Amino acid sequence: MLTGELRSQIDRIWDSFWTGGISNPLEVIEQITYLLFIRRLDELHTLEERKAARLRRLMARRLFPEGTDPKGRPYEDLRWSRFRHFAAPEMFAVVGEHVFPFLRTLGGDGSTYSHHMRDARFTIPTPALLSRVVDMLEAVPMEEADTKGDIYEYMLGKIATAGQNGQFRTPRHIIQLMVEMTAPTSQDVIVDPASGTCGFLVAAQDYVQRHHAEALLEDAAREHFHHHMFHGFDFDSTMLRIGSMNMLLHGVENPDVRYRDSLAQDHAQDAERYTLVLANPPFAGSLDAETVAKDLTAIVKTRKTELLFLALFLRLLKPGGRAAVIVPDGVLFGSSKAHKELRRMLVEDHKLEGVVSLPSGVFRPYAGVSCGILLFTRTDSGGTDQVWFYDMQADGWSLDDKRTPLLPEAKLGPAPEVVLEPAEHAKNNLPDALARWRQRAGEERSRARTAQSFCVTKEDIADAGYDLSLNRYKEVVLAEVAHRGPREILADLRRLEAEIQEGMARLEGMLS
Repeated sequence: MLTGELRSQIDRIWDSFWTGGISNPLEVIEQITYLLFIRRLDELHTLEERKAARLRRLMARRLFPEGTDPKGRPYEDLRWSRFRHFAAPEMFAVVGEHVFPFLRTLGGDGSTYSHHMRDARFTIPTPALLSRVVDMLEAVPMEEADTKGDIYEYMLGKIATAGQNGQFRTPRHIIQLMVEMTAPTSQDVIVDPASGTCGFLVAAQDYVQRHHAEALLEDAAREHFHHHMFHGFDFDSTMLRIGSMNMLLHGVENPDVRYRDSLAQDHAQDAERYTLVLANPPFAGSLDAETVAKDLTAIVKTRKTELLFLALFLRLLKPGGRAAVIVPDGVLFGSSKAHKELRRMLVEDHKLEGVVSLPSGVFRPYAGVSCGILLFTRTDSGGTDQVWFYDMQADGWSLDDKRTPLLPEAKLGPAPEVVLEPAEHAKNNLPDALARWRQRAGEERSRARTAQSFCVTKEDIADAGYDLSLNRYKEVVLAEVAHRGPREILADLRRLEAEIQEGMARLEGMLS
């Protein structure tokens, strides 16, 4: 958890960019990403130097080569620990004319970070701003993986508060709820086909590290964790760079974060490869038929992105693989043939396990659209018995455009540090939703449909045309209200009228 001092340090760095002439929040985070990557390279090189010195042998891997670069500058000068001591004009020249060209040549080492740095652009406008930002970043402690990740998450949060770019961010507590509900293991292969800043993958790695720490002590499990567990696709190069750095700073050495237009490219290489899908894909209406991957239209004939993404999730999952994904409410009750067929497939051909109805203000101030979370397992042989529904009414933050927290930080999220009081449930439903989800095969099945959560049989869903909207099944109890009879009400009115007339007569007498 970040301290107030660390938050102030990051705020000062951010303000320096804005006063220095860079006002686009994505450009700010991109330039900070480059600088953090340069600092990380130097740290790794220093570790190799110390290891070689301790073992009294040559360095096994030199990130910064010996000698000089093509422009005659010693590679040693390109290291963060060296150039940060230079005067501002010299530092500016070294970073712009030598360090960034060097970054663009690093793709050969095979890491996802190096690959995304190939088109790195240096856009900090003045030597003074660069010097000030480098000094500020040097003062930020980056030794602990948790701290590094929290710092980067805090900076990413600033994207969400900066206007039109907020669509890149799913609220962190909603991501955490979905991860807790799917409970990733150390053997999972996890994918987000619309990864953005890799928020879902970061939350998944955090869960695995907290709950499967002992398993990760084994070499094979650790190799899988760092190189084969996490996969993210996006078609925005800036998001790929930011997402890769987010994973690096959270301690994952080499995730598979790569360019891919998930709905347009064929998925033969990735089909049935993953055991867990976590995603909140963009829903932008309809695509041109000729641009949609044919293997997706073979599953469901549609051009609507929200349905195509669901088809994609089924295509990517192995049989037995599970998913927790955010969908607009239209997917749950849409009346088109494609809507109904996809819902029928989830219920009849696979195992639909849960539907969480989210409050309409969850994605404010950028969108007020109502959404839900679908939780299902690909089986190819059915398996749906009863589907668990939850009516989430509060997520811990106000549902207006300000989205201010309603409880102390220790009482927010799906797994708060402090147990909530019964009255506080009305402000944060997430812990209750998680607890009830874990009881979906037990006591949840006996809840009445008037409760906040309940289960519905597959037969009832089929009879309702595979409608998955919570309101289709929720029962409302109407309280009986006793009203007075008309004669009694009329008698009261006559009495009041008589009192008014009497009062008026006394007033007239006093005035005369």
